Amino acid sequence: MKLQNIERAEELLELINKGKYFTKLKPEPKETNSYTIPLKVSSYNELNLMISDLLKASIILLNPDANGLSSFTKDNNVNVMTLLEIALQLLPEEEMELLDDLCKLILEV
Repeated sequence: MKLQNIERAEELLELINKGKYFTKLKPEPKETNSYTIPLKVSSYNELNLMISDLLKASIILLNPDANGLSSFTKDNNVNVMTLLEIALQLLPEEEMELLDDLCKLILEV
């Protein structure tokens, strides 16, 4: 059993080293748990929440009925395309590839 676990760990390390994963977040040199995208976030979870909020705001702003409900949309033009472009740029694509590969490894066990 120990040998099998060691082999699985080696496979995992090989998989991670083979790909270019974890490239979206850049560590901040003098701070722990801070990364730049150019926005500082404390984790991938926070990044996910930011993207989710951008997408939710875009959905609300694209809904003509909801447009009149918010006071900030009455006086200001909000460019929804810019919000969507930011959300798209923030998505951690390489990390999602790693999650797919990890999932395949786990399903093989």
